[in-house]
Amino acid sequence: MSRIAIMGSGAWGTALAISLARRGGHQVALWSFATDVAETMRTQRENTTFLPGFQLPESIVVTDNAAEALTGAEIIVSVTPSQFARASFKGFLPHLHAEQLLVSATKGIEDESCLRMTQVIGEVLATRGLHLACGVLSGPSFAQEVAAGAPTAITIASASPDLAARVQREFSSNSLRLYTNDDVIGVELGGSIKNVIAIAAGIVSGLGLGFNSNAALITRGIAEMTRLAVACGGRRETLAGLSGMGDLVLTCTGSLSRNRSVGMELGRGRGLEEILAGLEGKVAEGVRTTSAALGLARKHGVEMPIAEQMEAILMHGKSPQTAIEELMLRPGRDE
Repeated sequence: MSRIAIMGSGAWGTALAISLARRGGHQVALWSFATDVAETMRTQRENTTFLPGFQLPESIVVTDNAAEALTGAEIIVSVTPSQFARASFKGFLPHLHAEQLLVSATKGIEDESCLRMTQVIGEVLATRGLHLACGVLSGPSFAQEVAAGAPTAITIASASPDLAARVQREFSSNSLRLYTNDDVIGVELGGSIKNVIAIAAGIVSGLGLGFNSNAALITRGIAEMTRLAVACGGRRETLAGLSGMGDLVLTCTGSLSRNRSVGMELGRGRGLEEILAGLEGKVAEGVRTTSAALGLARKHGVEMPIAEQMEAILMHGKSPQTAIEELMLRPGRDE
């Protein structure tokens, strides 16, 4: 029986805890930064804030005490939003030790530093001279469907074959299938940048531009994602897999996608601040990831025209209609 700590009680963290508990054979702790959210989950056995409608099995230990969640944990899954990852791990640091396995399930890039989540975690651990085997969990997965037990396939990527194999073994069930990969960079960037493209896909839908436009956007989006991932050291074939094309198609077409929903509302003429306020604390990672992805692209000399237009819309109030027109009027080129 493995002891697993899920650090972050958003929709995805809660869904992973439910999936692990339903599988059986584990001691699962679910940590929430917010005391009120933790109390509600303890008393009502439901995350009414981030994942309403799904009962938390009694076997899940809910806590707002990081030490309680981390002490004795063999596998630690980080599901904190990207902008809070560094601060969160600074708080976790006193309770970590070298024998534990870390898994990042956050799909984002840190602001300003433009670092991937495993790089952020590595920097924090290095302040204490600590090194933990680390992996990345990513792929096409809406939290609601995982919590409901709908068949889902995702990827666990790590430079450590032992970590990847163990997480695959411990997390797989009759409704959740894990594939292993050693391309951490490709998996991590695929899971992050697809959120930027999903906002663009939402804008296309919000403007009522049709299926042709959406298909073109998704196809050119995967090209953009692949260029950056390869420039950063990832593999092209990884972006053709679950954590690239798979996750992109899901997020660009699925009605449960928060990033796509943000884009749709932008396309319909609503302002970004109003849209984000309506998320009621939930995170659309693509909004913050856009500028960080472009910072990474500039560092590596990679062209990302879709992301550039998304930044102009999100950060500078550019008209979505104008942005799409400018993408269409770019100089012709080979595919």
